[in-house]
Formats: sequence, structure tokens, C-alpha cells
Amino acid sequence: MLTHKTPRWIIVGALLLASGAGCINAVGFLGAHHQALTHMSGTVTNLGVELVRGDASLAWRAFGVMLFFFFGCLLSGLVIRESTLRLGRRYGVALALESALLFAAALLLRHDVASGDFLAAMACGLQNAMATSYSGAVLRTTHMTGIITDLGIALGLAARGSRVDWRRLRLYLVVLAGFFSGGLLGAFGFLRFGTDTLLFPAAIAGVTGLSYTVFKHHERRRHTRMPLTGTARSS
Repeated sequence: MLTHKTPRWIIVGALLLASGAGCINAVGFLGAHHQALTHMSGTVTNLGVELVRGDASLAWRAFGVMLFFFFGCLLSGLVIRESTLRLGRRYGVALALESALLFAAALLLRHDVASGDFLAAMACGLQNAMATSYSGAVLRTTHMTGIITDLGIALGLAARGSRVDWRRLRLYLVVLAGFFSGGLLGAFGFLRFGTDTLLFPAAIAGVTGLSYTVFKHHERRRHTRMPLTGTARSS
């Protein structure tokens, strides 16, 4: 249960990152290999299907996407070290790394280098693992299965008159809206710019990381000045 107002930086960050993920996934689906990049359920299924069909190249491709998504999650754990969302953690560093991976992915795919999909998947794994929970709520920004599941459960509870955490649901709706709008943007962008559309979520991750870092240092300076101000007033 969210017992306090959700900070604006969490709402804005969730919206921006979900929209970036939706854009990446649209580019993956519309690209040459029609590959989901932001979640691994379909990729794991594809791996099994291609192994049975005996298509070694497609099986290796699915395995590579899955493996690099895992590497992104691993990198997030090394950088952030915690799974709960909290101001002060090294999200700025993680987002800078994500931005670099997406820029590199766009460059590789521009030259038809298939491993660009691997770097895009790694960026998604990094983002997805950045913050797994906030005030007890599981928060993902690269796939919507859990979000839609929780929304359905909540509406079912509300229909029978049970208590529902509406603040948490509003946060989930923000994430869902961001992912959907990012998918629209990715589809329109791909028709105009092709795989260079990945430059848009790369810029989102970079700007979001920089904004978070500036905000974090501003809040630290503000809190360190508060005791000094109180002491000066009392004297």
C-alpha cells in the first residue's frame, strides 16, 4: 500500500523509460528479424521452436538476445546494487550506460550488423532491472504483463467492494500509457527513419539519467543546508 504521495521524479521517470522501451520493442518487431527486445517470454519460446525446427542461425539469434538481456540485468545489479527504488542510488550511471548501448545498437543496425539487436536487448535488461519494487509494488518499465495483471486484479477487487490501492494503480497506468505511446512513436519512426529510431530512446535514457543526477545532487545539497539554516535561526 502506498501510504504517501508518489514523488514526481518517479512518475516522470517511469513514463519516460516506459515510452523508450515501447519504442525499442516496436523497432525490434518491425526490423528484419521481427524480434521482441524488451521482454524474454517470446524469445525463450522462439529458442525452443527453432531448436526443434533445426534452424541453428535463428536459434543462436534468439539465444543471443536472451543472453544479452541477462547481461544487462547483471550490469544493473553491479551498478545499482539494490532492487528497491530510492532517490540517491546510481540510476544516472545506469541510464548513461543504457543510452550508450542504444546508440551503439542504432549504429550497428544502420550497417545491417545483426548484433545491434543484442545491444538493444542488453539495454532493455539493464533498464528492467534498475528498480524492481517501490513501496512493495513491483515496478517494471519494459514489459506490461505484470502491469496489466495487477490492474485486472485491482478492478476485480474493486468490483467486489474490497480495498484497492488507487495510488499504485495510477502509477501502473502511467507506465502502461508510456509503453503504448512509445510503441506508436516507434512504429511511426521506423517507417520514416528505420532502425535509427533507436536514437530516440537512447536520447530519452541519456536525458533522463542526466536530469536524475542533477536532481539528486540538488536534493542532497538542499538537505545538507537545512540543519545549518535551523542552527542559524536558533542562534
